[in-house]
Amino acid sequence: MTDAAPRRGRGRPTRTQTEAAPATRDRILEAAREEFSERGYEKTSVRGIAKAAGVDSALVHHYFGTKEQVFEAAIEVAFAPALGAPVAVEDGPLDAVGERLTRFILGIWENPATRTPLLAILRSAVNNETAAAVFRRLVATQLLRRIAGQLDAPDAELRAELAAAQLVGIAMLRYVIKVEPLASADPEQIVARVAPVVQGHLTAP
Repeated sequence: MTDAAPRRGRGRPTRTQTEAAPATRDRILEAAREEFSERGYEKTSVRGIAKAAGVDSALVHHYFGTKEQVFEAAIEVAFAPALGAPVAVEDGPLDAVGERLTRFILGIWENPATRTPLLAILRSAVNNETAAAVFRRLVATQLLRRIAGQLDAPDAELRAELAAAQLVGIAMLRYVIKVEPLASADPEQIVARVAPVVQGHLTAP
């Protein structure tokens, strides 16, 4: 009589799944971004993400853990284009940093490919405290502190936060709430008016 094959523990991937781990993980992340984008943080579930990715919900937990951790992993990818902002601050003279940063951030929002996932992040952060906490942590550690590190000022972190508040506020009004005439204004007109304000936040005495 042949011994029965050992049972696989619940939630553990099979050998085939393990070998295909990178592709499976990417598929789950893509499904998570779409679910969070369409439903927001509150209405998205691990089970729904798993269904959209065509996997068992145990695999979502195996690769990422809780829904909060899935959200953080998903928005890190979506937020990646904005992480070039510190380079925009560093790459050029300090007296033109406001224009460089404003133009860089506005360019990300003007591009539909990068705007869509950012809209999902903002909507989730506005409507749910858990999502907001994840977003704050990501922005603080990977963006604002890096920008502050480029400034030669004792209140560099506050300056970076004020500049970010200016730009995030514009993004909310223009792309999320769509307040006119800001929503339809020419991007160059926005840069011309906002860049000096951002410059002031970052470098004014």
